Amino acid sequence: MDLAERLIDGGATRLALVDLDAAKGQGNNRDLIAQILQRCRARDRKICVQVAGGIRSSDQAQLFLDLGATWLVVGTILHKSPMVAEQLMARFQSFLTAAIDARGGMAHRAGRVDTTSLTALDLALRAKACGFRRLLFVDIPEDPSAGPDFQTAQDLATATGLPLLIGGSLTAPHHVEAVYAQLGLKGALVDALLFHQNPRLLAFLQAACA
Repeated sequence: MDLAERLIDGGATRLALVDLDAAKGQGNNRDLIAQILQRCRARDRKICVQVAGGIRSSDQAQLFLDLGATWLVVGTILHKSPMVAEQLMARFQSFLTAAIDARGGMAHRAGRVDTTSLTALDLALRAKACGFRRLLFVDIPEDPSAGPDFQTAQDLATATGLPLLIGGSLTAPHHVEAVYAQLGLKGALVDALLFHQNPRLLAFLQAACA
């Protein structure tokens, strides 16, 4: 909560909340996420909030939307429960983003701890066929010093024709600046703790919330 408040006070208009416990099936942080959403709604300017992690039913999706979430991210259900993904799509299509967590081009699931036999491209195409209109490529770096995998990000954007965000491996201002030069990329997710480590990143916080 303190970190969210600091970022909002610093000018942030978009937040991405990820419930890792729920993604791994080890409990959840829904009450905390609800409190953050309520704080955002009480502000005097619009703050768009994306919620991810363990959203695997219509009831969970509706709860976050009722609390004021702007976007919802689903990932694991694309692997494990295509029928649930279709049910969510039928009710919440305009709010949904498909998460493609991948390392070395291969998709992961369940909070990044589970590998699959699918490539990132396979999963992106499956998401498009399911009706998703927005993708989040979560780049899990094999070698953090190598920088973001912009090539895979561009391949996914080109193959699907869908707006794509990249996250997971952007750790420096020049990584964020490089996003603008990548065809098909519409934005970036950056670990909130990095804003304290590198104040230069604060300059990227103030994009308008659509």
